[in-house]
Amino acid sequence: MIDPKIEIAFQAALEAFSKYSSFDASTLTGDFGDVFALNEDFLDKVDALDAVFDNNPDVEVLREVFFDLLMINFFSADVKKLEEDYLDTPEWEDIEEQTLDRGTELLNLLLYLNECEDEDIEPELEDYLKEFLLVDEDEFQDEYRIYEPVIANQILMESPVEEISKVAQSLPEDSELAELFYPMMCFFQNVDPSPDAKAVIADNALEKEFDMAVLEILINFQ
Repeated sequence: MIDPKIEIAFQAALEAFSKYSSFDASTLTGDFGDVFALNEDFLDKVDALDAVFDNNPDVEVLREVFFDLLMINFFSADVKKLEEDYLDTPEWEDIEEQTLDRGTELLNLLLYLNECEDEDIEPELEDYLKEFLLVDEDEFQDEYRIYEPVIANQILMESPVEEISKVAQSLPEDSELAELFYPMMCFFQNVDPSPDAKAVIADNALEKEFDMAVLEILINFQ
């Protein structure tokens, strides 16, 4: 099963990637659609997803964010076919253990956007940090550590996109948000950008194919 929002999001990501790359990633729409629609357990779907990327190294940079989409799709669509408490079972705990090193912080952001839709509220950076991630709470200091570059640069919400790009370029390579910082901050600054605004974001992107693909996932997932 494919959640309609996931289908729209990954198609938009492939189109955005193609726009700024010499490789036409949109030709893989059917391949990825087949993976998301598979009636298999989650790890088998992960293997199928990895096979598409293994066969198409031009889109390798999207592997882990597409893993996040696969995980969200499982939560929103596949899990409906399983027992009500499946996510509390030893089987799911084992799957989580086997995939600990997979995915990115995009997963948390997509979960937040789902919550915004459920509560009919506009996504906002401060709300994401304090009300969803709970970075101010003592027991959530891992989240604080990961998001420290974002917490320290919330003023960028009132700054030109060029300033977001400068800060993104200054982040250490080992930062867990190094890749996502730019598209994430651009999204929170303008959750529904016009074509002209998107063009400015693309002009200042660090990695156009990746940054614009992630941005389109966020825009289309709302």
